[in-house]
Amino acid sequence: MKRKQNLWILSLVLIGLFFFLQYGCKKESSSSSTTSNSNGGPDVTDIDGNVYHSVVIGKQTWMSSNLKTTHYRNGVAIPNVSDSTQWANDTTAAYCNSYNSTDSANIYGRLYNWYAAASANNLAPTGWHVASDSEWTVLTTYLGNNSGGQLKITGTRYWNYPNTSATNSTGFSALGAGDRSNVSVFHQLGIYGFWWTSSQSGGYGIDRIITNTSGGVYSIDYPKNIGFSVRCVKD
Repeated sequence: MKRKQNLWILSLVLIGLFFFLQYGCKKESSSSSTTSNSNGGPDVTDIDGNVYHSVVIGKQTWMSSNLKTTHYRNGVAIPNVSDSTQWANDTTAAYCNSYNSTDSANIYGRLYNWYAAASANNLAPTGWHVASDSEWTVLTTYLGNNSGGQLKITGTRYWNYPNTSATNSTGFSALGAGDRSNVSVFHQLGIYGFWWTSSQSGGYGIDRIITNTSGGVYSIDYPKNIGFSVRCVKD
């Protein structure tokens, strides 16, 4: 009798464990789904075959990662300039990999000078374009206070501490990719994210900046031969 009672108790324990595991899995799955971005837009593929996700922010649709194409949409190759002297003196379109490492492109995208970003050949895939300064203004105006924080990916893996105000609530997933200066120095990785716009002012290109110590987005004019990231917006 005691043996049967023990078996009955064991059965109840096993049944309880089964339902606990089932519930736990469902709860975990539900929790994971709620953390995914709800602003998802269409995927887009560039001429090199790179696939980009996108997010809808207000009335705009933005790529949610930096551009990394090595060709214009018409198939023309963009010169890859790794030589320091050539980069510093270039007045024509060019791109490079951060620290001349091809592995960095998979994470941060590529760095382009303004001549490439604003080229009539078009860096962006068909149906998309390099965002203008005014389009960035539409974005930051819509987001209001802490616009940069809403655009930055959280944590300190891709931004240096303290990564102030970062929430990435938009899914834009801005990274601190740094730059390549007009004297060909790679720096600011994890400290700044720079994005060329297609706009210019007084012989300089206009770029947008997000930092690890602020929740803002800033607009500054820079020499056109600096290497910055590029984000595209849907036509």
